[in-house]
Formats: sequence, structure tokens, C-alpha cells
Amino acid sequence: MTAQEPAPETEFPRGIGKVATRELAANGYTRFAHLTTTTPAELLKIHGVGRKSISILREELAGRGLSFADGS
Repeated sequence: MTAQEPAPETEFPRGIGKVATRELAANGYTRFAHLTTTTPAELLKIHGVGRKSISILREELAGRGLSFADGS
């Protein structure tokens, strides 16, 4: 991705960071529903996705009545 390319379209909040957003999208995760099919441990293997991102995503999922595949 170069400076001219727009950020990938996702539902995720900016607070998770640009790299995390870009890398999640590159791995097929662009919507909260996509996150219900995976675990935080699997997401942590993705470059740029850290504990802070997981925490923010977990809160966002819970607010939508959803959770990661492991129920967290």
C-alpha cells in the first residue's frame, strides 16, 4: 500500500490502528461478523494486530452482541 492508496474499507474503529486495519483486511477480516469465525490468538498472529487492537475489537463485538469464536 502506498501513500496514495486509500485505507481498506472496514467496519473497525480507527483506534485499532492503520496497520492493524490494513492487515486484518488483507487477511479477509473487514466486518465484525468476520471476527466471530476466529479467535484472538489467531488474530494476534497477524502483523500489526496486538493486545490493544484485540481489546478494542472485543468491546466493539460485545456492543453488537457478538464475540470471537472462542466466546471471548
